[in-house]
Amino acid sequence: MAEESVRLNLRSVRAGWAALVLACAGAAHAAPAAPWCERLAPRLPTVSADACRQSAVVPSGAKSTKGFPILERDIAPRKGVDQPRVLLLGGIHGDEPSASALVFRWLKEMDTPGAQGLHWKVAPLLNPDGLLAAKPQRVNARGVDLNRNFPTPGWQREAPRYWAKVTRSDPRRFPGKNPLSEPESKWVHDTIERFRPDLIVSVHAPFGVLDFDGEAEPPRKFGRLSYRKVGVYPGSLGNYSGQHKQVPVITIELPHAQAMPSDAEIQRIWQDMLDWIRQNVN
Repeated sequence: MAEESVRLNLRSVRAGWAALVLACAGAAHAAPAAPWCERLAPRLPTVSADACRQSAVVPSGAKSTKGFPILERDIAPRKGVDQPRVLLLGGIHGDEPSASALVFRWLKEMDTPGAQGLHWKVAPLLNPDGLLAAKPQRVNARGVDLNRNFPTPGWQREAPRYWAKVTRSDPRRFPGKNPLSEPESKWVHDTIERFRPDLIVSVHAPFGVLDFDGEAEPPRKFGRLSYRKVGVYPGSLGNYSGQHKQVPVITIELPHAQAMPSDAEIQRIWQDMLDWIRQNVN
């Protein structure tokens, strides 16, 4: 009887270990936990926490000033296939939630044939602190307009002068004290250096136009958005990448910062953009 009891106990221990191993294996293959989605979803129009999780974005390793992860997704072509590289960015201004929401929505389209022919690096929310502020704000947690913080030529002279004279020291457009002083803009800069994109697409709101910086033929129309030159500013991404680094930048300006375009319009903008990329980016 004693021997039988020992055998039963050993079987019980083995079964317990087997169950634990299976549970761990299942957890390893489950969808990764994404606690950040619970915080972001209430601020993003038409993007639920589930949709955020399904987008498969992960922390890039970089963090905002307040420690929120800068999320990214890398979608590479088949191994050994060299395809054009596209850096898709949203939410550099925290008070433009539709810009981030659009990029999250487009992440669901990455399995389409047109998208699969490209190597994507996607960051849907570059300024999480601005979005998550008590009242969403254009600038980051340190009061810097990230889209004026890139190291364009003559930045130390031109950026402060433009801010003081043209914007009349508008706090929403403060370029910072030095270029790349902010972790968020530094992440973009470093990603450009590592990823070496052939094209950058940056989504904004609310001008309702397309802007373009670079030497290629500008896109004329994505959906209802038509090309119109917005301007070149000291420290802007378009100036830094499109003019200085000669990596073209498409700036998509949605018509509304808070409200999303219709589903049909979202799809039209996406398809027109893919068509332009196929024809103009090699």
